[in-house]
Amino acid sequence: MAGEAAGAGTVRVDVWVWSARLTKTRSQASAACRAGHVRVNGERVKPAQAVRVGDQVRVFHEGRERIVVIVQILRKRVGAPVAAEAYTDHSPPPPPREFTAPAAVRDRGAGRPTKRDRRELERLHGARPRD
Repeated sequence: MAGEAAGAGTVRVDVWVWSARLTKTRSQASAACRAGHVRVNGERVKPAQAVRVGDQVRVFHEGRERIVVIVQILRKRVGAPVAAEAYTDHSPPPPPREFTAPAAVRDRGAGRPTKRDRRELERLHGARPRD
């Protein structure tokens, strides 16, 4: 009985991140934990790490860092308005659209990119060119 009472206010970090809609799937949340993209109170965590109310969770997902403090424990995925009430968001605002690099757009039916096109794309993205 004592073990149940101790774990009553906790939930796995991957379940909470998914339930609070910080990632689209639970497998993405688990993968982010395993890759070191999820931190609880500044420490890297495994997917099974228990979190409780008051913990700070940092999730780096889809090129953006989300910094949230848990206000409510969620064990199941809920709607977006309810999920937003489960945490206090301290994330920095996303960069404005004019500062993000535009995606390379090719005309429909243009075929595969040529070697010159590929090199221009790599130069644009800052990747090291292949020899």
